[in-house]
Amino acid sequence: MQFGLSESQQILKDTARKFFSGECAMAEVRRLMETTDAYNADLWLKLAGQGFTGIIIPEAYGGMGLGNVELILLMEEAGYALLPGPFFSTVALAGAVIDAVASPELKKKYLTRIAHGDARSTVAVLESSASWDPDDIAMIASGDKLTGKKLFVSDAGAAGFIVVVAQNGVFAVDAKAPGLCIEPMKGMDLTRKIYSVDFSNTPAEKLGKIADLAPAFALASTALAAEMVGGMERVLQTTVAYAKTRKQFGKPIGIYQAVQHQCADMYLETESSRSATYYAAWALQENTPDAALAVSIAKMYASDASRHVGNHGIQVHGGMGFTWENDLHLYYRRAKASETMLGDSSFHRERIARMVIDGAASGETKESERELAAKR
Repeated sequence: MQFGLSESQQILKDTARKFFSGECAMAEVRRLMETTDAYNADLWLKLAGQGFTGIIIPEAYGGMGLGNVELILLMEEAGYALLPGPFFSTVALAGAVIDAVASPELKKKYLTRIAHGDARSTVAVLESSASWDPDDIAMIASGDKLTGKKLFVSDAGAAGFIVVVAQNGVFAVDAKAPGLCIEPMKGMDLTRKIYSVDFSNTPAEKLGKIADLAPAFALASTALAAEMVGGMERVLQTTVAYAKTRKQFGKPIGIYQAVQHQCADMYLETESSRSATYYAAWALQENTPDAALAVSIAKMYASDASRHVGNHGIQVHGGMGFTWENDLHLYYRRAKASETMLGDSSFHRERIARMVIDGAASGETKESERELAAKR
C-alpha cells in the first residue's frame, strides 16, 4: 500500500477543490438547500463535463474508469464543499449498485446515462424497520411489478430512475412510472433531501440479485465516510481560524488550553478518519481479506468522529455556532444525517463483532484440523 497520493490523484483532488469552490460556494449551497430538491441542472452538467459523474464507471459505458481511491478523493472534496443534491446518491450509491448486480447490457443502458450526466438516480432500501440489512427487507416483487413503500430515500425528487432493493431482486424504476408516488419527508440535512416512495403495481426492470449487493454497499459506505472526512476538515479549519481571531479580555481565545485541546481532538479524529477511509478504499480496490472489516471500521469511526468534531466546533464558536448565518450548523446537519445512512456506528460495531467472532471461529477450526492431521 502506498502511504501517499500519486501525482495524478493529487491533481484530481486539487482540481475538485478548485471546481467546487468556484461552482458551489456556500452562497450557492444555501440557495439550493431552499429549493425543493437541492438540484441544479447547470451544476450537474458541469460535474459531468469534468468527468465526475463517471469517475468509477468503466470506459466501456462512457465513464473515466478510475479506481475506488479516486472516488474517495472526489467525495472528500464534495464533503468539504458541502455539495448539495444527488451526486452521492447517483454516482457512489446507485452507480455502484448497478455496476455490482447488472448484466453488461443493463449496465450500458443505465450507467452510460449516469456517466454522461443524462440521468440522476438513487437507491431505495429502507422500510418501516429502518434497517440497512438486506435480510430485513419485506418488499417482494411480483414478476416485473413492485408494490410497497420505501422510506428515507435520498434525492428521489431529483432522480430520473430509482434503484429499488426487494427480497427477490434489485430493480430499476422510472421516476415517471405509473403507480409511483414520491413525497418529501422532513430531514435534518437540508442539502440532501429525503423522500418516501410508494409503489402500487409499478412496472420495474430487474437488474440483478440482492446477494450481489455487498460490494456496492461497501464502496458507498466508504465514499460516505470520505464525504464526512471532507466535512470534518472544513469544520476544523473554520474553528481554528475563529479561535485565532475571536478575542476575549483582549486575547485570542486560541491561547487558552481548553480551546486548544478541543481543536487538537478535532484534528486527531479528522486525520484518523481519513486514514481509516483511505485504507478501506484501497482494501476494496485490492480485494484484501480484511476489506469488509476495514469498511465497517471506517464508517463506524467517521460516523462518531464527524459528530464529535461538529460538537467541538460549535462549542468553540459558542452561541455564534448555533446561528443561522454561521455555516457550521449546516456541516453538523450533514454529519448527523450521514451518520445514520448505510448503517450508524452501532450497526457497524455489530458487523465488526460478528466478523471478528466468525474469524476467530474459523481460525480455531483450522487449528483443530491441523492438530488432527498431525495426530494422524
